[in-house]
Amino acid sequence: MEKSRSGSGLNLEDQSGTLPAADYTMNLHSPDPVVSVVILNWNAARWIPRCLESLREQTLFEKIEVIFADNMSGDDSEMIARAGMAGWPNGSFIPTGGNYGFGGGSNRGAAAARGKYLFFLSPDVWLEKTCVEELVAVGEQSGAAAVAAKVLNYADDTVQWWLDDGFDIFGMGVGVPAGRSPTTSSCAGTFPFVRAEVFRMLGGFDEKFFMYGEEGDLAWGILISGGNIALAPNARIHHRGEAAVNPQGGEQITEFRTSGRKRFYANRNHLLNLLKYSEHVLLLLPAAFASLLIVEGIFWLVWTRRWSVAQTTSLEPLRDCWRLRGHVRAQRQRVKTFRRRSDWWMLRFFRWRLGCWREFKKLLKLGPPKIS
Repeated sequence: MEKSRSGSGLNLEDQSGTLPAADYTMNLHSPDPVVSVVILNWNAARWIPRCLESLREQTLFEKIEVIFADNMSGDDSEMIARAGMAGWPNGSFIPTGGNYGFGGGSNRGAAAARGKYLFFLSPDVWLEKTCVEELVAVGEQSGAAAVAAKVLNYADDTVQWWLDDGFDIFGMGVGVPAGRSPTTSSCAGTFPFVRAEVFRMLGGFDEKFFMYGEEGDLAWGILISGGNIALAPNARIHHRGEAAVNPQGGEQITEFRTSGRKRFYANRNHLLNLLKYSEHVLLLLPAAFASLLIVEGIFWLVWTRRWSVAQTTSLEPLRDCWRLRGHVRAQRQRVKTFRRRSDWWMLRFFRWRLGCWREFKKLLKLGPPKIS
């Protein structure tokens, strides 16, 4: 299951350009911040004011820097972001110079970051006042490489995502059963809060992903490199999600809608993630997931009676993974340089429950899926 950040307004087509010099508005002579908040934006103007306002209200505001990285938005994002951070000693606006997707744009923002921790956000969020403080406290107390916050729906306090404690036979994240209170996670969270040194050691986000699945890919890297992911249940983030592909309802999601391109990226990137990090026995996971993609393609063909949808969601992810086989080989070699844990160790996160159960619950709540 992909955890959508499409509220960041990411264009689904790569429009890379030349990366310009960072445009700083903060005092570069101030002490290094504890946390660097990196916001990646593309045409998400309507969500920016509340996002920035919630950051300004953080109890730890004086110890964070805010880096607003923009993937060449065509709306009023830049004007709104600059106005929202006007007078901030710790805010900067960085035009990336192209549309590099979530991972690529976030990497460019992180390159300018000076904090001990990196906190990656999209604009369609607002944070409760103690969110950053809680994340830092858990990070310092646990010594973990990353900390997972609790993600709530944008307009209320209902839980949108709280924790994957393992993966299923398809390598998909599996939520924690009701009543269970684990102390660690197998996912870095919808919005990763990670030690900067760990993020850079892992090479940052894989820019081939473009969008969707970056947090899962980062989590596998953290765990395999010997790190752990702690939990901060009192660090609360409110997230709209899916705003680009499912805008109906304003601040609330009112229908089950996706797009062919979203399904392409989510499916392809999940397969890339498994192929990169599986050492031996876990190579069964990408094989199983490839089979699931065929089933998904058949579902969309029957449901929509459109071959193009089935091809985009099922066959194209498989074909593109084959096209990127050189990248996968290179990544597998790179992973060997920092691997500290084997597939046998990772099997402790295997669960017989199915991660796609969340999709079925969504279907029961919102009705049959729609795809564009």
